Amino acid sequence: MNNYAETFLKSFNDFAGYTWREITFQVDPWYVNYFWWLIVLSLVVWGLEIAFPWRKEQPIIRKDFWIDAFYMFFNFYIFKLVIFMAFSNVTEMLFTDILGGNLKKFALIDISSYPQWAQLLIFFVATDFIQWFTHTLLHRYDILWRFHKVHHSVIQMGFAAHLRYHWMENVFYTPMKYIAVMLIGGFTPDQAFIVFYFAIAIGHLNHANVSFDYGPLKYIVNNPKMHIWHHYITMPDSHKNGVNFGISLSLWDYLFRTNYIPSDGRDIELGFGRIKEFPRGFFSHLFYGFGSKK
Repeated sequence: MNNYAETFLKSFNDFAGYTWREITFQVDPWYVNYFWWLIVLSLVVWGLEIAFPWRKEQPIIRKDFWIDAFYMFFNFYIFKLVIFMAFSNVTEMLFTDILGGNLKKFALIDISSYPQWAQLLIFFVATDFIQWFTHTLLHRYDILWRFHKVHHSVIQMGFAAHLRYHWMENVFYTPMKYIAVMLIGGFTPDQAFIVFYFAIAIGHLNHANVSFDYGPLKYIVNNPKMHIWHHYITMPDSHKNGVNFGISLSLWDYLFRTNYIPSDGRDIELGFGRIKEFPRGFFSHLFYGFGSKK
């Protein structure tokens, strides 16, 4: 237990130091800088929204824009600094200890001899499927949906809505991601930042006020015209628990028949039943989902 406690406490200092080095451009190599990458990416996608708006009547500073902008830094930095990195590191130790310290024996494939691009591709596809599957669970079970409702409380879609989500979702997704990594033997995470950057870029675009669908690639890569229907206020009778669960890839929805794009979704109403009664402020979201269903 002492090792777990030491890891838990050490994580605060380590992540705080790393975050400060990112802000002050002291990370090495320089391009592994998530803080400034997030800012630059957000400004670029916001620029696309301004230059090529899909919903032209939607304000540039849309409803809840600043709350969503704060969410980006809360979920990526403040929450991680306060608790999540400690939780993540302890979870990694727990997985290792429970499984006897050698996770390689559980691997379904060994990709250590594969070229770097193939390792990254397999890692990207595997983790994206795990996230797709976890996302379906967030919609299927009420105890999880209560937290996920924070993300679906967006009523005007924009890039920053991508990272408006309840902090408990990090807790759900992290063990599932460890399972994905455990099942892939020989993967070295040195270049994993490439997958991270790519996934965040796709997520920003999926939520942006733009009309990209990538042509024939729309059946593989998630896109704004598909994802807007995931936020539709009224689900079809055939998919009461939701549609278009893809995170980066739309492929899973087409394979498992959870795809749904009945028409141009530019002006559809977003949210869920009784959305007007849902609390709007950030602090009212922090502990939403705990306690009774009411």
